[in-house]
Amino acid sequence: MNPLQEIRSRFAPVLGQLVDDVTPLLEMIKPAQNPDFGDYQANCAMPLKAQLNKPPRDIANEIAAQVQLDDFCEPLEVAGPGFINIRLKREWITSQLTSAAADERLGVAAVSDPKTYVIDYSSPNVAKPMHVGHIRSTVIGDALCRTLRFLGHRVISDNHIGDWGTQFGMIIYGYKHFCDQAAYQQSPVPELSRLYRLVNQLADYHANKARLPEAEQQLQQQQQWLSEKQSAPTPADKAQQKKLKKELKKLQSQVTATTQEVASMKDKIASVESNPKLHQAAEAHPHIATAVLEETANLHAGTEDNRKLWDEFLPACRDEMQRVFQRLDVKFDYEHGESFYHGQLADVISNLKSKELSQVSDGAVCVFLEGYDAPMIVQKKDGAYLYATTDLATIDYRMEHWNPDVILYVVDHRQSEHFEKLFAVAKLLGHDHVDMRHISFGTVLGPDGKPFKTRAGDAAGLESLLDEAVAKAYDVVANNDDSKPKGAELSEEERRTVANVVGHGAIKYSDLSHNRTSDYKFVAEQMVQLEGNTAAYMQYSYARTRSIFRKGGIEIDDFAPTAPLMLESQLDQRLALQLLKLEEAISDVVVEYRPNQLTDYLFALAQVFNKFFHDCPVLQAESESLKASRLVLCLLTGRAIRLGLDLLGIDVVERM
Repeated sequence: MNPLQEIRSRFAPVLGQLVDDVTPLLEMIKPAQNPDFGDYQANCAMPLKAQLNKPPRDIANEIAAQVQLDDFCEPLEVAGPGFINIRLKREWITSQLTSAAADERLGVAAVSDPKTYVIDYSSPNVAKPMHVGHIRSTVIGDALCRTLRFLGHRVISDNHIGDWGTQFGMIIYGYKHFCDQAAYQQSPVPELSRLYRLVNQLADYHANKARLPEAEQQLQQQQQWLSEKQSAPTPADKAQQKKLKKELKKLQSQVTATTQEVASMKDKIASVESNPKLHQAAEAHPHIATAVLEETANLHAGTEDNRKLWDEFLPACRDEMQRVFQRLDVKFDYEHGESFYHGQLADVISNLKSKELSQVSDGAVCVFLEGYDAPMIVQKKDGAYLYATTDLATIDYRMEHWNPDVILYVVDHRQSEHFEKLFAVAKLLGHDHVDMRHISFGTVLGPDGKPFKTRAGDAAGLESLLDEAVAKAYDVVANNDDSKPKGAELSEEERRTVANVVGHGAIKYSDLSHNRTSDYKFVAEQMVQLEGNTAAYMQYSYARTRSIFRKGGIEIDDFAPTAPLMLESQLDQRLALQLLKLEEAISDVVVEYRPNQLTDYLFALAQVFNKFFHDCPVLQAESESLKASRLVLCLLTGRAIRLGLDLLGIDVVERM
């Protein structure tokens, strides 16, 4: 049972007699911050003071008198100005945990109304090594898949990989003109990635050279306008003063933005012109951007040489990508890339036209939506399709073949407007009965607080970060093992195995423990520490639960957790109550699709357990019955940590 959910369901009919919408009031029933005030606390009487014209304490007493919780709670207590303190019956807690101990799901019930989810996540471009930016989409999406499946939903994971489009036009052009064949034969993907960056840099160079004079002129004009406004007499009228101040702020912001844009253009131009080899290549390929588009168009048209190159590049790229997924223990049900939908794109355009949802603007096929300055372009004037076209085709396919109730797109926050438009157009096309959500997330930052980059200025490769985390985890594991009172316990092979589990878990947990909409700093040294809210701390806590059984000479697989629970001390009670909240934490993950709800729970559980471990004797308990009871609590704690980490895609080890 989920105690909080059950308590709220019992309050709902009582509160429903007082207000039409009980949801905000039910959300004010929460776990108590101070155990002295009970296990849960309802603060819903205070907001009703004005509406009912009564003192909150009187309202609280009336609510408490009507809510029926006698079967699993002590009599409700009204405290202070109108707080309702709720304390679970200890015998009910023990009965629930006894049942959980005999259940492989630890008492977490499956949902009564399972839905079909399609989760679109990771989605790297296959011709480029995965970088740090892919970690968030990959681990958040995987955690949501695992959690929703555990709760009983049908989940279809789809890795919508970038294996088509302009990026391949760049790679094909680069291969034809700049390829180092020896490097390509030795290791294809790094060479293809180099070619992509080179062609992109050269195209960017020419674009910036063409745009710079206009940008400089724009900056000069903005600076002149700002100067004129700054030197204008101050109006006497306060409203006019406020208006002038607002205009000055806007102009200053524009000047700053354009100044930064001009500086960036000059830097990119200088980076090419200061390198003789690059500058020579740029001079030799003045129309490289147009040529790239031609190569892309030829690929899409099925031209033999371009299609042959694409077929040659793709297997190596997919193998490279798959190696990273294997290290992260991430699997997909489907990996339909953009190329999979290419044959359906013309139908998308026809469908939009037949429903009179699109119109031609400057030669391009567009969908204009209310509330947006720019339309959603679905076909450029040269006939090329865009991401939006492919995404609409993807929705058509998913609805036809899987008929989901919910589609989740785990993509960074910068794509928010794209998905708003996409969902709006999809609904206009008839897909208005499916819940489509953009599960956005923030940016991975370096220790300096800026987007994480290598020293060369590129996005840091994901594999190198995994290697770094494993290496740092090895140092932590070895130091911890060497400092044990009776000497090291782990062999070198075990240390390497533990470091591998801890290092990979550290990367995942560090990401998932942050609210997904927040940015966070990537600091490998902190991620692998055995203290604080880290995967290593959870894994170490799990290993501690197992060590108790080893020290007691008890075969854990043969241990039957049937002993009656004796919640003798406050720590016994706190640990039992935290174990009881497992279902609550797992359910909270899918309310707003935030895995950090589960990491918060695991951290709280590990903290309570480690205090229990230090302060409450288990093997040396005062009696055999208390020893047996505490062994059950240790077993349940280990199982809860292991289950929680598994839902996050993180493994555990028996010893650390």
